[in-house]
Amino acid sequence: MIRLSGRFRSALIIGGQGIRARKTRTLLSMVSLFLGVLAVVVVQLGAELAERAQLSNLELQVGKDGTRQGYLSGDPNSVRISQETLAGRPDATAILSMQAIIGEPGIVPVNPGAAPFDQPGMFDGQSYQTTCDLSGNCYSVPLKGAGGEASVPGAAIELSLIALTGDVRQFKPFRSVAGDWLDFSSTPSLAPGLVLNEEAAKGFARYQVPAEMRVVGATANPTPRIIGVVDDGNQQPTAYTRADEMGNWLPAPTGGGNYGPGLQVMLAPTARDAEQLLRVRMVAAGVPADQIHFETINARERIAKELALFRWIFLGMAGLVLLIGVAGILNVGLATVGERVEEFALRRAVGTPRSLLAGIVLAETLLTGLFTAALAIGLCAAGVSAASAIFGGREQFLQDLVFPWEAGVAGVIAGLVAGVLGGLIPAVRAARIPIATVMRA
Repeated sequence: MIRLSGRFRSALIIGGQGIRARKTRTLLSMVSLFLGVLAVVVVQLGAELAERAQLSNLELQVGKDGTRQGYLSGDPNSVRISQETLAGRPDATAILSMQAIIGEPGIVPVNPGAAPFDQPGMFDGQSYQTTCDLSGNCYSVPLKGAGGEASVPGAAIELSLIALTGDVRQFKPFRSVAGDWLDFSSTPSLAPGLVLNEEAAKGFARYQVPAEMRVVGATANPTPRIIGVVDDGNQQPTAYTRADEMGNWLPAPTGGGNYGPGLQVMLAPTARDAEQLLRVRMVAAGVPADQIHFETINARERIAKELALFRWIFLGMAGLVLLIGVAGILNVGLATVGERVEEFALRRAVGTPRSLLAGIVLAETLLTGLFTAALAIGLCAAGVSAASAIFGGREQFLQDLVFPWEAGVAGVIAGLVAGVLGGLIPAVRAARIPIATVMRA
């Protein structure tokens, strides 16, 4: 073991001296290999960034991994029970979906059915609402106007109104764009505070509408207050408000009233007691047990297979580029061995083992591969830091971005593999140089 260790150390020392003595050849080898190693690092880095970006968008729309979610019917009993059960709990929230129109009364809004403002014909003039069944599958169904609007267009905007019993950002990390978020610790206001998503904010910036909000089933039309804007990853105009503030204008949940197409409940992984209590109370209220279904969000699993396929495809392409670099190292290595025939023969004549001669050549190519990998990794790491500093304020997945260690490991492995493949044939040729060659020299 000591003798092998000494040979390895000797191969590294002599290989390093060979690199220093032939700087130009080493530089040419690194240039030919650089693009291949850089391609492998960039593919691995791109895969990590794509996963982070996809996961970030899914978290906005679906929720963070590990969150427990359930869809219940939107009947008054479900609303009342969920509000009473989850009241004051920071680790759970109930989400009620409704449709609302803000603007002049008795007219058709500029975006019927809460359609995106750049797609005015999306619903062909017919108002729709999003309905979610007990399994969480959502679809659009026709909806009568939120106030019996006539077929006269005017200054009004239709929104998907989301009433919350608590802060949903712990489950869906909305990105703040302007203003403030809903304050659930203050006394409910008679003027409901609204936080718009970016699509809804686009409509209010484009159209001047009166501050009057109409919701189906409301006892009167409240005057809303716009307090902030968030990026929720949703292309439909949406507004978020406190459920207790909307409760001032909607019938009590013990009686009739329209509380939207369904009720979504989101719980932290540690809120199992609230989930069990909610189940028990729902069943006691007459809801069939088989209609109460909770599941754990696993957004990463949904995108893992798709991302893995793209990663392997691009790694294959990067591998082809790396082979070009291997060919460059092989060419330079064979030329170097041809020039050093007398040197290697002399070393054999003084007793240097064949394995050490092969190790010297392999050490040179391996060190070249490692130097190239370090250069490619350093360049990518600098690019990641610059991208995070420049674009982090606009893209959340780029905020506090750290160069992933997987990309660094991939670069080191690519450099070592290229060094072995490019130096193997020259190493074998150097080990087979006969001692008699030194006599001809």
